[in-house]
Amino acid sequence: MAMTHGDVKGLVLPPKVACYQVVVVPVPFKGVDTKRISHECQAVKTALQGAGVRALVDEGDNYACGWKYAAWEMKGVPLRIELGSKDLEKNQVRVVRRDTGVKMDVIRVDLVERVKGLMEEIQRDLYVVAKRKLEESIQKVETWDEFKEALRQKNLVLAPWCDEVEVENDVKENSKGENEAGAKTLCTPFEQPELREDTLCFASGKPAKKWTYWGRSY
Repeated sequence: MAMTHGDVKGLVLPPKVACYQVVVVPVPFKGVDTKRISHECQAVKTALQGAGVRALVDEGDNYACGWKYAAWEMKGVPLRIELGSKDLEKNQVRVVRRDTGVKMDVIRVDLVERVKGLMEEIQRDLYVVAKRKLEESIQKVETWDEFKEALRQKNLVLAPWCDEVEVENDVKENSKGENEAGAKTLCTPFEQPELREDTLCFASGKPAKKWTYWGRSY
């Protein structure tokens, strides 16, 4: 999950598995009513928790807002809510998505439903992106030379196999590279591509029994 969704800022967690789905950060300035800002941040948290959203408020006063933003981005919290004096005047909050960085101003009366909708949207978007990355990384081959080239490109390889342990051991040995482990079977897809009667195992030349995913161990 960390490797699939993460970026240079840190983790990007899908809402369903995130310990906290929303972090509320007060944005105080000199000369403003910080107690009111704190009270409203707690009110936002309470409203979200009442709707089943896992939320918390970061009221630590030993770090600036920018530091807090970066810290929570590194931890992968799906949504950040910023609330300052200007937001209070407009009866709104600033909402920031962790996955895309998109910022939006949301009026308080719509906040709970907007957050719940964003949770579903983020979950769906992360899945779609991950699925596309996976599909783009799979290479279907039928020969040993094609297999070696796919490995060189660090792809996940789908190949016809005779389903024999001895052949897999040969593949592991013969596919080793400099400072690289040999390839091994990973799993067999439930939805099998068509297996023609004349399809041969890519490694042994024996009749193939199924299509199987192969890859290196890193």
